Amino acid sequence: MKWSELSIHTTNEAVEAVSNILHEAGASGVVIEDSDELGREREDLFGEIYSLNPDDFPVDGVRVKAYLAETSFLLETVEEIKLAINNLTNFDIDLGHNVVSVQEVDEEDWATAWKKYYHPVKISNRFTIVPTWEDYERVNTDELIIELDPGMAFGTGTHPTTVMCLQALEKTVQTDSSVIDVGTGSGVLSIGAAKLGASKIHALDLDEVAVRSAIENIALNKVDHIVRVTHGNLLDNVDEQADIVVANILAEIIMTFTDDAFTIVKEGGLFITSGIIATKKDDVRESLQHAGFEIEEVMMMEDWVTIISRKPLK
Repeated sequence: MKWSELSIHTTNEAVEAVSNILHEAGASGVVIEDSDELGREREDLFGEIYSLNPDDFPVDGVRVKAYLAETSFLLETVEEIKLAINNLTNFDIDLGHNVVSVQEVDEEDWATAWKKYYHPVKISNRFTIVPTWEDYERVNTDELIIELDPGMAFGTGTHPTTVMCLQALEKTVQTDSSVIDVGTGSGVLSIGAAKLGASKIHALDLDEVAVRSAIENIALNKVDHIVRVTHGNLLDNVDEQADIVVANILAEIIMTFTDDAFTIVKEGGLFITSGIIATKKDDVRESLQHAGFEIEEVMMMEDWVTIISRKPLK
């Protein structure tokens, strides 16, 4: 089978949305080449030696790459992807250069080359994300391992929004907590909550491909007896309440269901929201407060924001 590499030169702000569009178009995973990576200092956690080639990165902005099978519908698919990306401007998302290019690649090359970008990453005091093909031994007995195969879904679990959500869950999940994960994607947040001791987790996603991917990742981590995955749009048709609702999606979408979240979160419970670019922080904060939530903590990483808010006791 022949494959085409689709490359989009865009901004860090648009990465999550563009990645989701590519995922919905049939891409099993994405490669993100961020120009900021070249100047970023890294802590040596696992004895790796980081040597990045500047030729692999854009001069500015971010390149998001995905691989699509070459079919008779490829041209139409590419045009649909371009249209969907252009429509992101309706959500005030800066697309930057917004240059889309396509080139044919050899199947053997792309099938393995992307793995060089993905290694074990310690993302919090307890969580380490490990690709399924890597051998990794716990550093201490308290460490929690999340195994992911990014070929199953569009995320590797190491984007700042996901990292902050896992850190927020680490702070807030108690033994026997009930959790609802809105827009679960790869299922990584549900897996994290289960490993922290939550006893009942409902993961939802509008994308049926994401639902299947989450089910596979959750089974891989042996928490499928705790996590239930369903196809659903946000909190529509959800009638159970939960101690914690977590949503790592676009800020504009979060603001459309803060009232529903207030109804679903138990009194004294928490609503963890992420996927928020820094320029949208105040808008989301106001939406949460208008719904009745009290802001407990605002976390920031790079240009991204996570907000932990609480439903007050009566």
